[in-house]
Amino acid sequence: MGTRQDVISVLVTDHRAVEQMFSELDGMRGEIGEEAKIPAEQVVIEFVRHSIAEEAYLYPAVREHVQGGGKLADQEIAEHTDAEQTMRRLEGLEPGDAGFWPTVDLLMSQIRAHVREEENDLFPRLRESCPPEELRELGAKVERAKKIAPTRPRPAAPGTSPAGKLTALRAGLVDRIRDALTGRGRL
Repeated sequence: MGTRQDVISVLVTDHRAVEQMFSELDGMRGEIGEEAKIPAEQVVIEFVRHSIAEEAYLYPAVREHVQGGGKLADQEIAEHTDAEQTMRRLEGLEPGDAGFWPTVDLLMSQIRAHVREEENDLFPRLRESCPPEELRELGAKVERAKKIAPTRPRPAAPGTSPAGKLTALRAGLVDRIRDALTGRGRL
């Protein structure tokens, strides 16, 4: 059995992957064809999966271990909700629409600000206050959650209650079937 990554390493890897997608999108600025739609869909897919996993495992740990963690977790969840609302708008746009690139820019700005806050404040505070073994366990849970998480934004989705997790599992299955049938997010 290999060494498990801790939750912070897993999430920072996700942040770098999304930033790479942003760079790809930036290189396509002004494109109006399908070439720009696919990376935008990939950003949405990855950020939704990432957000679901954070809300299920990271933020409860922040609430438990970090002083003032409840307020911090609530702020991060509110940022997820704002970004998911932007992603829903983006999903309804095509690269040739006047609102597509401004919506991409807004989403990039929201996610980049969220990433900076997590990496500069939340993650160091969690690393200081949470036992390393628990951070590794959380990393494994986040990895598993991302594999079954929904891929489409749902700003009003239920939280991490047992019923909410079951709803997210069902939504993830439905999303993956829809994505497979439509080719969403694939070249």
